Amino acid sequence: MTAPANSIIFIVGPTAIGKTNLAVGLARRIKGEIVSADSMQIYKGMKILSQAPTRKEKSEARHHLVELLDPQKEYSVAMFIKKASSAIISIISKKKIPIVVGGSGLYIKGLVDGLFPSPEADMKFRRRMALFAKKYGQKKLYAKLVRIDPDAAEKIHPNDLRRIIRALEIQYTTGKTMTELKASTRGLKDRYDIKMFGLIRPREEMYSLIDARVDKMFRGRVVAEVKRLKKKKLSKTAAAVLGFKEISSYLDGRCSREEAGELLKMNTRRFAKRQLTWFRANNNIKWFDTGKFGNAEIIKLISKEVR
Repeated sequence: MTAPANSIIFIVGPTAIGKTNLAVGLARRIKGEIVSADSMQIYKGMKILSQAPTRKEKSEARHHLVELLDPQKEYSVAMFIKKASSAIISIISKKKIPIVVGGSGLYIKGLVDGLFPSPEADMKFRRRMALFAKKYGQKKLYAKLVRIDPDAAEKIHPNDLRRIIRALEIQYTTGKTMTELKASTRGLKDRYDIKMFGLIRPREEMYSLIDARVDKMFRGRVVAEVKRLKKKKLSKTAAAVLGFKEISSYLDGRCSREEAGELLKMNTRRFAKRQLTWFRANNNIKWFDTGKFGNAEIIKLISKEVR
């Protein structure tokens, strides 16, 4: 199959839904390469916790942004965008199709829409605005934002003092409103043909998949993996991986192994719910229920859209 010169496919959805497995099959069919949009799979030594692609999956399709970074180092949206953009340009230069796969909604949004340059905090300005709000009321401060940047004000609740002050701070620091900065920001959507597909299952089925994954992790060597990681000083981002906190509690004697597993299941379900809430707000995603469509059928349907 000849790859369109400017097509990029995104496979998104909640954790444990089967994104990587489907993406590997799709990559084989359309001559694509996979770019991980997962905030944890970038780290080395967290293969089980992050559910990084298996050796077999990596042998069947080229993967980018997987197991590259020491877990003692921070990872950010800006770092991801830089690395992912470089990988995408490289893939396209080989006349192949980039397949961006993951559940980190903020990372994907930043890559697609662009990340506008946000100035550093001006604490003096923030304190001044907070005092203004205390003295004259939040309504007057909000009215100030309405005058300066009505479009931003429309998206911010009048009671959200932190965001009101931040929007005013951006204009004060840069001389440009938040709306102006966002309008001048460029992402992949301004240069490429973006096609986004989401995987979904009914909630109870999705939760069953999560429970099965956690049980499999505990049957494997996830406890040993956490034990090794605890010997390092993990970065704030790496330490946020699901399972590290829960299994650390077990290792520290604060709960039983069974309680750690149940807690991880509960927290993973909550995480999946947040992921779905984020992605469902995006009207550009075409959804497939993996309970109704098998991987082969979904791959066939997606393939038709990149011809």
